[in-house]
Amino acid sequence: MKITIVEPKDGEEDEIIIRCRHLDKRLMKLIYSIKAGEDKITALHNGNYFQVAPEEIYYFEAVDNKVFLYLEKEVYETRRKLYELEELFQGTDFFRASKSCIVNLAKVKSLSPAFHGRFEALMKNGERVMISRQYVPVLKEKIGL
Repeated sequence: MKITIVEPKDGEEDEIIIRCRHLDKRLMKLIYSIKAGEDKITALHNGNYFQVAPEEIYYFEAVDNKVFLYLEKEVYETRRKLYELEELFQGTDFFRASKSCIVNLAKVKSLSPAFHGRFEALMKNGERVMISRQYVPVLKEKIGL
């Protein structure tokens, strides 16, 4: 694989061009990581606003018409809707796990089957998140099962 870096002229926008014969999983993962790294989420915590990088987020959860993002030890609130976050992180490691939850698969330690066709995700911070049976086929495809 050949990598060429060209500095843009004044007034030109930064641009990444990928030329390949076959877009394999390795290249897709690289594209996803670049895409996820550019969008930070504005979140509220203890009355202050913060910019949170996607790689810090374990999962998003909607509760009582509010959306929370869970980090390793903290919980922040965001004004974005779950469907907006799903669109924003489409094609990345974030995955819709239920009607009220989006999980960052990069933060999943293990997955195990649960009752009634559901799966349970054990997150790297020790928390457990249920994956609804309607989203299990998408999960299996995403992780290559």
